[in-house]
Amino acid sequence: MDVSYDATKRELTTDQGTLRYHEAGDADAPPLILLHGSGPGVTGWRNYRGNLGHFAQTHHCYVIEFPGFGVSDAVEGHPVLTAGGSVIRFMDALGIDKAPMIGNSMGGVVGVNLAIKKPDRVEKLVTIGGVGPNVFSPSPSEGLRLLQEFTDAPDKDKLVRWLNSMVFDRSLVTEELIEERWEAAINPDAQKTAQMMYGSAAFEMQQQFMAASDTPPYWASMHKVACPTLLTWGRDDRVSPPDMAMVPMRLIPDAELHIFPKCGHWVMIEAKEAFEATVSSFLTR
Repeated sequence: MDVSYDATKRELTTDQGTLRYHEAGDADAPPLILLHGSGPGVTGWRNYRGNLGHFAQTHHCYVIEFPGFGVSDAVEGHPVLTAGGSVIRFMDALGIDKAPMIGNSMGGVVGVNLAIKKPDRVEKLVTIGGVGPNVFSPSPSEGLRLLQEFTDAPDKDKLVRWLNSMVFDRSLVTEELIEERWEAAINPDAQKTAQMMYGSAAFEMQQQFMAASDTPPYWASMHKVACPTLLTWGRDDRVSPPDMAMVPMRLIPDAELHIFPKCGHWVMIEAKEAFEATVSSFLTR
């Protein structure tokens, strides 16, 4: 099976611009939708290119590129909300009524929100860090503060500091990765999205809004997630410390938690084989 970038890339024209994605696996296999995270230079392909070949052995996989991250066409609105909307547009266009989803960090939040608001569309959910509130650890976390610093005034040194906070094994932060992420991070759409999500001014506005809002945060509604859910976490995650897992683990009725040792925020990359085996077992039950 050819799961290279060129062999799997696709485009879908919608009423809100072009959605780009990667597709692999037998057309008759059950669908699996993979949702990427956020951060400088992120794409769905970069999050999951190392895992696509594995999951495509059992599922018809779709790696969606969210609007506003420099690959799919940008749309107006907050990136987390537009991401969720893009998943439903994508599923409707391809005739996918319901599917299991894997969401990395922000993608996990998108998946949780969909499971709360569109429960008939999410069959099972796998999250990778990022879901829930900080319970004992400082907020923002070390990794998010480094992300704010990069977003406010991007340069390569700040990018490297942030990338190092994402992993347990810093040898994974290669020159090739740095250049790849830097080139994508300076895309105008990606910069605009980053400012909306992680710029200091935007973060302060979000904090003030939440303090004055009568609407509870998304995680306070996680008791409404009806589908089986697997929470995966790196024990050494410095972006989403593992104490965050305590709330979703308790609130989501059918949730289980797997923590991977010697692993940071990128569980699907740093604990690749163990992650794939754990998720595959969950998906095929």
